Amino acid sequence: MLSTDAFNYVNVLNKAADASWKRENVLANNIANVNTPGYKRRDLNFESTLREELGRCKHESLDEKINQTDLSKLEPSVYTDLTNYSYRLDGSNVDIDSEEVEFASEQIRYQGITAALNNEFNRMKSVLK
Repeated sequence: MLSTDAFNYVNVLNKAADASWKRENVLANNIANVNTPGYKRRDLNFESTLREELGRCKHESLDEKINQTDLSKLEPSVYTDLTNYSYRLDGSNVDIDSEEVEFASEQIRYQGITAALNNEFNRMKSVLK
């Protein structure tokens, strides 16, 4: 990570890209274990962590919130969904249709984040010219 305020957006986007990539891996693991008896799906929670960190700075602009964001607190957490909700007799709570939709959605989110990173670097390059 870069340690100047000029790269705060890049650093937050970098954390978001890492979290999105990790979530894709977790969802792919769920899909791979769809037929494993008793398997409980896992997921990754980053959005609420980011929302909480940005939300603690009320009445400030997004720029100010980003500048005050503690990047060490933006670590995604993987959790196991232990809910007993399951339509399957083998005890697994993985619904392949839901997992595939979440996986596709996460791929789109990752593409959006990387596009935002590219835009941020292009803006910096244009300033340096």
